[in-house]
Amino acid sequence: MRNFRELEVWKDSRILVKKIYTITKCLPDSEKYGLVSQMNRCSVSIPANIAEGCSKYSQKDFVRFLQISLGSAFELETHLILCQDLNLLPSEETSSIIKNIQRLQRKIASLIKYNKSNHH
Repeated sequence: MRNFRELEVWKDSRILVKKIYTITKCLPDSEKYGLVSQMNRCSVSIPANIAEGCSKYSQKDFVRFLQISLGSAFELETHLILCQDLNLLPSEETSSIIKNIQRLQRKIASLIKYNKSNHH
């Protein structure tokens, strides 16, 4: 079994969760059950699925959970873009978080590719 605590993507995604929880506090109360809960759920899903994937014995299962994690990262990026479109969040801060998410997406995608090519 892999140790998720040692994975850079897991560490990066934990930092991202804090950023998302901080920024969603700026969203209007009317979004409490909409974008706020969606974005928080998405962000938490990223490290959670990486960790869960690490518990799997097969490479294929590990990759599947990394793909779920990557999907959540793309969903989260879309929510942030929508917040920009709707002028709900400060554009500068949102753009910076989007860059972080895109960097994380690339790292997760690389990890998927590496594990697919080195499957046992």
